[in-house]
Amino acid sequence: MRRIAIAISAGISLTLLIVAYVAYQVRQPINLSDTELVYEVKPGASLNRVTSDLVERDIVRMPALLFRVYGLMTRGQGSLKAGEFLLEERLTGRQVLQHFRQGRVIQHQVTFPEGWRFNDWRAHLAAQTRIRASIQARSDADIMALLGVAGQHVEGQFFPDTYQYSKGEADISILRRAHRRMTQALHRAWKNRADDTLKSAEDALILASIIEKETGFGPERGKISSVFINRLRQGMRLQTDPTVIYGLTAFDGDLTRAHLRQVTPYNTYRHKGLPPTPICNPGLASIEAALNPESTTFLYFVAQGDGKSYFSTNLAEHNAAVARFQRRAGREGYRSTPASASALEENE
Repeated sequence: MRRIAIAISAGISLTLLIVAYVAYQVRQPINLSDTELVYEVKPGASLNRVTSDLVERDIVRMPALLFRVYGLMTRGQGSLKAGEFLLEERLTGRQVLQHFRQGRVIQHQVTFPEGWRFNDWRAHLAAQTRIRASIQARSDADIMALLGVAGQHVEGQFFPDTYQYSKGEADISILRRAHRRMTQALHRAWKNRADDTLKSAEDALILASIIEKETGFGPERGKISSVFINRLRQGMRLQTDPTVIYGLTAFDGDLTRAHLRQVTPYNTYRHKGLPPTPICNPGLASIEAALNPESTTFLYFVAQGDGKSYFSTNLAEHNAAVARFQRRAGREGYRSTPASASALEENE
């Protein structure tokens, strides 16, 4: 019995020594050749694979078996999460496993500017090598169905902003967040609107997309909005170039009179009222401007060539301004509503 007791005591002592050794080792700073290292845990990677790799690469300096045992003893803290992790030289082996289990992955950013069309969003997402591609072979209609809004036109449904993501996140996940943000922003703006000309939040989104494309100087959004709202109230055609361009199947950058006469659902020189859908993804400022236009009597505006616009209340004044600013700046940067009022009379 005494020998058994001695053996048990020795076994306990050895176990305690091993536990103490492991506890000491996992609390030692990791070994890095630089101050920090990006370490990636692959999807489906096992605890055995990760602990062995950390030891093999000399990041954690202790026997691989003991580090693996420590990982098994602490598996109640959670499973390893996939992703990129930033390892810093101040971390210990124990903290490294904690990071992996808590999913403290590196966050990357992708930015979508105001005014981009959805095809611009598609291309930008496809160019991000850390984002997992899942929509490339899908149609716009398929994407909207995946987002739970089957039948909704894709344009204008995504909020321009900078979005954070971790490596391997799917593009549809980012679109889902952007769509939710746009829905929330539009709902708040519609609820707090000061003008009742527009009949629905969707109409507000359509007008906001036009304002976004027509705005050369941010503080003028309210005035530009007033031009379109005044035209809608008076039953005038909006006569805005960006809608015409959106409706063209091919556009080389040179908008001609033939384009302005071409019949498409988006040609606001040919049709009264708003186009059938948004023409881009507008930002919050343009959405709010659509629902809170300045109180003016303006019906026209033309780009001055310095980023700002000249606003007019009648056709004669507008045509004079068009002639003046066209002579000053040439065709480059020229923008007006309507683009050429003298060539396309209001009653055409």
